[in-house]
Amino acid sequence: MIFTQDHLKQKQMRKKTDILKEVIDKMFEISGHPLKYEDVAGREDNWYQQYTMTEAQNKEWREWGTDFIKKKCRYKKEFASREMAMIDLYIGLKISDSKYGTAENTDTQI
Repeated sequence: MIFTQDHLKQKQMRKKTDILKEVIDKMFEISGHPLKYEDVAGREDNWYQQYTMTEAQNKEWREWGTDFIKKKCRYKKEFASREMAMIDLYIGLKISDSKYGTAENTDTQI
């Protein structure tokens, strides 16, 4: 069977989409929200800011995601960790118990 460049690109895109789907599903599972990838796929609003997770849940999800991406993509741990950090940056849920950004924890001294 001969593969064209378009066929290979489509296969790579499907693989990345499947990985992202599993990472998002796991994010909702760990954070305790009854949602799946299909519930948010295609939405153009900031759906990821409508839900929250704790810092501990975020850490658990990032560790799981790093190992998952490392295994599925055959990346080194450092690269998989960077990929997971980018996913968290773009679509990670808000942190509900963060010590940063709350009114009582901001330093007003000059």
